[in-house]
Amino acid sequence: MLELKNLYKTFNPGTINEKTALNNLSFHLLEGDFVTVIGGNGAGKSTMLNAIAGTWPVDEGQILIGGEDVTRLSEHKRAVYLGRVFQDPMTGTAATMGIAENLALARRRGEKRLLRSGLTKEEREEYRELLKSLDLGLENRLTSKVGLLSGGQRQALTLLMATLKKPKLLLLDEHTAALDPKTAAKVLDLTDEIVHRDHLTTMMITHNMKDAIAHGNRLIMMNEGRIILDIRGEEKEKLTVKDLLAQFEKVSGEEFSNDSALLN
Repeated sequence: MLELKNLYKTFNPGTINEKTALNNLSFHLLEGDFVTVIGGNGAGKSTMLNAIAGTWPVDEGQILIGGEDVTRLSEHKRAVYLGRVFQDPMTGTAATMGIAENLALARRRGEKRLLRSGLTKEEREEYRELLKSLDLGLENRLTSKVGLLSGGQRQALTLLMATLKKPKLLLLDEHTAALDPKTAAKVLDLTDEIVHRDHLTTMMITHNMKDAIAHGNRLIMMNEGRIILDIRGEEKEKLTVKDLLAQFEKVSGEEFSNDSALLN
């Protein structure tokens, strides 16, 4: 479902601030894989997701989604293949529009997104049932402005919007990092439920090692723009944070340096 071939990305080339973010990165995901991605600060995690989404063009290499080469497609044209949830709960929704209107926009992804004079009764019923599954009381607030929602409610809604059309690939960029622990756990439970229900191929960046181990069927760790660990199946199920740190130090020859990951 996803194939990255020999990706390179360097920021500020030829200057004192030159930084190689992706260094000959190759990687593939099978349909239905749920991979968690972890790594130290500046390891290349977000750069990889932004390269897949088309936010930043790569210097070299190929990106294929569902067998189609999207390397040179714009971010707008890639949106039809992707669902994405960002770290900031304020990103990914239209704050001044109602909940139902936001869902209608998500439903029309890849089409001309012109809202008619109003939503149909059938649409409202569909969105009410979808929102009920979140168990956050939003099904009775279809006309509420999204900007008035709490961070957790908004992130849950964004997750619902990102998966509404069952994308070929779901990208989750530290989507619980800005939430309190209880709300983060709720959003992660919803993530697991939606991903497994719809058999979505998913890539989730997280700063939390426990979450990286607990979720998904595969875990990769990045360092200096490369994948240095790729753990799956029974090996992942038995993994502990201590094991993960030991493996990182063995492969990279250095200590893991992401404070937030260690603290969590």
